[in-house]
Amino acid sequence: MAIDIGPLRTYNQDMKPSSEQTPLTPAVFYILLALAGGDKHGYAIMKQVREDSKGKFKMGNGTLYGSIKRMLTDGLIEEAGDRLDPTLDDERRRYYTLTEGGRQAFSLEMQRYLDVAALVQERQITSHSSVLLAL
Repeated sequence: MAIDIGPLRTYNQDMKPSSEQTPLTPAVFYILLALAGGDKHGYAIMKQVREDSKGKFKMGNGTLYGSIKRMLTDGLIEEAGDRLDPTLDDERRRYYTLTEGGRQAFSLEMQRYLDVAALVQERQITSHSSVLLAL
């Protein structure tokens, strides 16, 4: 069963490896990418997404926290629990971490991107000589 969190389907609830895996939305992909680098709170995720996308993908609070809520429900991420040193951070912040299902979803999405990039290179589809695919 696919779950919608935006205009496109985002991921399968079972998160089983499959060549038919439904692509992730940009919001879910960038949240998983941000958390692949370690636990983060919401505002840090938002900043990381802006940095990772070089400012091309801007995520507002509604998109971020709506996506986080659905990703928590679907087991892609979970709350990270207690911080190592709570005196160094605002106790109201909730930190999130990837689950095994989230790592798997991210891995499958990255493999899909690599497969498409390899196909573009193989077929010499790109007409821009400035685009280099280092695979």
